Amino acid sequence: MTLSRRDFLKTSAIAGGGLVLGMYLPKIGEAQAAGTVYAPNAWVHIADNNSITLISARSEMGQGVYTSMPMLIAEELNVDIRQVKVEIAPPNAAYVNALLGAQITGGSTSVRDAWEKLRIGGAQVRTMLIAAAANQWGVDAAKCRAEKGMVFGPGGKKASYGQLAEAASRLPVPKEVALKDPKDFTIVGKPTRRLDTPAKVSGKAEYGIDVKLPGMVYASLEQCPVIGGKVVSFDATKARAMPGVIDVVQIDDGVAVVADSYWRAKKAREALTVQWDEGPGAKLDNATMMAGIRNAAASEKKLDIKRNGNAQDALKGAVKLVNAEYESQLLAHATLEPMNFTADVRDGKCLLIGPTQFQQGAHGVVAAKLGLKPEDVTLRTTFLGGGFGRRLEVDFTVQAAQISKAVGKPVKLLWTREDDMTHDFYRPMALHRMTAGLDASGKPVAMTFELTSQSITQRAFGLPKDTVDPFMAEASVAPYEIPDTTHEMVIHDAGLRVGYWRSVSHALNAFANESFIDELAVAAGKDPYAYRMALIEKQPRFVNVLKLAADRAGWGKPLPAGHSHGIALMEGYGTYMAQVAEISVKDNAIRVHRVVVAADVGRMVNPDTVEAQIQSSIVFGLSAALSGDITLKNGRVQQTNFNNYPLLRMHETPKIDVILVKSTEKPGGVGEPATALIAPAVANALFAATGLRMRKLPLSPQNIARA
Repeated sequence: MTLSRRDFLKTSAIAGGGLVLGMYLPKIGEAQAAGTVYAPNAWVHIADNNSITLISARSEMGQGVYTSMPMLIAEELNVDIRQVKVEIAPPNAAYVNALLGAQITGGSTSVRDAWEKLRIGGAQVRTMLIAAAANQWGVDAAKCRAEKGMVFGPGGKKASYGQLAEAASRLPVPKEVALKDPKDFTIVGKPTRRLDTPAKVSGKAEYGIDVKLPGMVYASLEQCPVIGGKVVSFDATKARAMPGVIDVVQIDDGVAVVADSYWRAKKAREALTVQWDEGPGAKLDNATMMAGIRNAAASEKKLDIKRNGNAQDALKGAVKLVNAEYESQLLAHATLEPMNFTADVRDGKCLLIGPTQFQQGAHGVVAAKLGLKPEDVTLRTTFLGGGFGRRLEVDFTVQAAQISKAVGKPVKLLWTREDDMTHDFYRPMALHRMTAGLDASGKPVAMTFELTSQSITQRAFGLPKDTVDPFMAEASVAPYEIPDTTHEMVIHDAGLRVGYWRSVSHALNAFANESFIDELAVAAGKDPYAYRMALIEKQPRFVNVLKLAADRAGWGKPLPAGHSHGIALMEGYGTYMAQVAEISVKDNAIRVHRVVVAADVGRMVNPDTVEAQIQSSIVFGLSAALSGDITLKNGRVQQTNFNNYPLLRMHETPKIDVILVKSTEKPGGVGEPATALIAPAVANALFAATGLRMRKLPLSPQNIARA
C-alpha cells in the first residue's frame, strides 16, 4: 500500500462530530471506525466531550509505548498527557512500522518510527483546531493559541478542542506545519510516570491470559515433544470421559482438548495417547548442531558484510597474529506470560484477541489458514506479558483459531510453562572466527570477522538463499579504526526453528567483537579501556560514553578485594553505549555486583522509561549470559521451566548505575542494546579476575570448570 502525503494527512468527519487525523484506511468504513477502539482510522481522535484518543501502532509489552506515544501527541497538542487515552491499532497496512516494513513492534523502533510521525499528527490537529476557532470568531488565526485542551482568542474568546473538532474536520489539511522547537518542550524529554501503571497495579489491565468472552471454553494442546513432528494417530477415549471435556480435536500442530475450564482441559490432555512421527528433528542435539555449524564455516559460501582494504595481505605483514573462536548458545524467550490467544470462529467470521507483536502477520496467516477473506477476520491486541521477539511468531494464534473453528465456540488456548519452554523459536547458535594482526606497537593493522549461524529472516520472511541477512549483521562491524578488515557471514540451517530474540544479532556479534578487542589489548600489553579509546579517537559519541562509563565505575582505581572490572562498547539501533561490569568469582560462580552504563540514545521522550529499559535489558541479558542455555537430547528440549532455565532473581541482580547523555541527535532505540553488551563486559571482567578467557556462553560454573 502506497500512501501519498495527502492521504497520510487526510481528515474525515466521523459520528459524534469528532476530528480524526492520521493515516487514511481506505478499506475501513467510517461507520465501523466511528470512535470505536477496534477499527479506528486515525492516530488522533478528539470527541465532543474533549477526550483525546491516540491509536498506537505499536503493542505495549512493558517498553512504555502507552506513555511515550501519547507524550509526542500531547506535546504538539499542548494538553496534559493524562488527557490522552491509548488504544492499540488494528491490523492494517497504514500502521506499518516504516523501519521494519510491517506492522511490527520490535527492533527498538517504536519511538524512532513515531518521533516525527506523531508530532506531525499532533501539530496538524492543533493547527486545524486553531483555524476552526479563528473562522468561527472571525479573527486572525495568528492571534489564537491552543493549550490545555482549549483554543483561546482575542477578547477572552475560548472553545474546547471537542467543541471545535467537527468544524476543524471540514478544513483542508495544511501541507506544512511548524513543529515545536525542542527548547520549548514541556512534556517530551521530561521524566514522566507511566499511564498504564495504575491499571496494571489494580488488575484492570487486560493481558491475553485475562480475556473472557460469553460462552468461552478452554483448550490445552498436546504438541509433539520434537519440534516439527506430526500426529500419526491418537486415542482420546480416557480424555473424553473426564469431567468438563467438551471435545478433542486434531489440528496442524497436535491434539487439543477442549473443556469448560483450563485445568480440566489440561488434566484431560494428560490422559491422551498420541503416536508421533517425530521427523528429522529427533536426531538433533547441541553437539551435532554445532558440528554442522563448524563444517559450514569451513566449507559453505561466505557472504560479504563489509570489506575495507585487503585484510589477508595486511595480515601477512603483521608482527603478531591473534586468533579466537566464540560460541553463542541457544536461548529461549521465556516470557512471564506463556503463549495464549483467544479465538471465536463462527459463521464465516473470526475474532482474535490476544498478545501479539505482529498484527499483520497474525491476521493474514489466520485468514489464509481458515480460508477466510481478510475483511472477515478481526484482531484486537491486548497487553503483552513479555514479548522479546517471541510474539512476532503466530503459531499460537493460528492454533487458537483452528481449535475454535473445529468446536464452533469461542476458545481460549493456554500453553503451560513447559509448552512454552519446549516449543519456542529459539535464538540460534552462532560461531565466530576472528583473526587480527598487530604491529610492533600492538595496534591492529588488519582483522577478519566471520559469523556462521542460522538466518531467522530466511525462515520467517523468505529471504532468498545466498543473500546477506541484515538481522544477522547487526553490530558485526565494531567501531574500532582498523585499516584493513573483512566481515563475512555463513548462513547455515542447523535444523531447529529459530526466532528473533531481544537485541537479535547484536548480542551474538557484540560478544565476539568485544571479547576479541579485549584479547587484542592483552596481546598488545595494553589496558583494555585505553586500548579501545585509542581506536575510537575520531568518533566523539563513542569516546564520550566510554569515558563516562569508565570514570563513573572508577576504572583503574582500587576495587574491593576479589573484585574486577570488564568493559564493552557498541552502537546498536542508533544508540551509543558503554558498560563496565564489576564482578567477583567464587567456586567458578560469577557474582555481578555493579554495572555502570553510559548511553547516548539521542533525544529522549521519557528519560524515566529509558532508564527502566536499560535496567530491564541488563537483567534480561545477564540471565542469558550467566545461565541461559537450551539443550536438546534426541530432539527434545531439556529445559522445561524456571528451575532448569533460571532467570536472574532479585538478590542476584547487581546495582545498575545508568548515565544518560543529553543529546540533540535523533532518537535511538533503547529496549535492546544493553542486553547485547552485558555478556562481553562480564566475560572480560572474568578474564581480569581469573586469567580465564571464556569464549563460550553461558558463563556458567559448569562451563567455567570445563574451560
